[in-house]
Amino acid sequence: MAMASVEGLEGLSLARLALTLGVSKSGLFTHWPDKQHLQLAIVEHATRQWTELIVAPALARPRGVRRLWALHEQRLGFYEAETLPGGCFFAAVQHEFDDWPGPVHDAIAQALVDWLALLRQVAVQAGELGELRPETDPEQLAFEINALGEAVVTHLRLMPGGSHGLLHSRRAVLDRLRALSTDPSLLPSLSSLSNLTETENAS
Repeated sequence: MAMASVEGLEGLSLARLALTLGVSKSGLFTHWPDKQHLQLAIVEHATRQWTELIVAPALARPRGVRRLWALHEQRLGFYEAETLPGGCFFAAVQHEFDDWPGPVHDAIAQALVDWLALLRQVAVQAGELGELRPETDPEQLAFEINALGEAVVTHLRLMPGGSHGLLHSRRAVLDRLRALSTDPSLLPSLSSLSNLTETENAS
């Protein structure tokens, strides 16, 4: 999965993996009979990692806007910690397989569908709790939060001073949530993000 976050799934093969791991190719065939099975196993593992490191900690937060903010913040923390050498497995493979129908395409697409559905569900719950304004569109909000998370990967990997993308993404989502929230005090202030960034730069 770490290799695929840099090279993509098509760049991997059982022979390449065996060479990297220092094991025999025949030994790997006992786990994955062909390249497609290997790719599907990697997608499954990446989904499990996303759930364990991003979703589960966020769901421990109180329901409502705080949980919605936590999902975005955990995602950015995952990128900030450089958990994977390529930044984000899903960002690397989504564009690789978006026009390539088949089981691997479907598995990657399902992971995105599930993530958007979770964001939407948490937004709906926030509305039911009265923490979001009645006119809030949960599906639109989920799309925006996801898009602002995806943008961070490009900035971190490609743009000079890409770490500023983390702050811009945090500010954008937090500003959106505070504007839609019936009680903005449930969320961090925008100034607290700026102060945190200044402290990090000073250190």
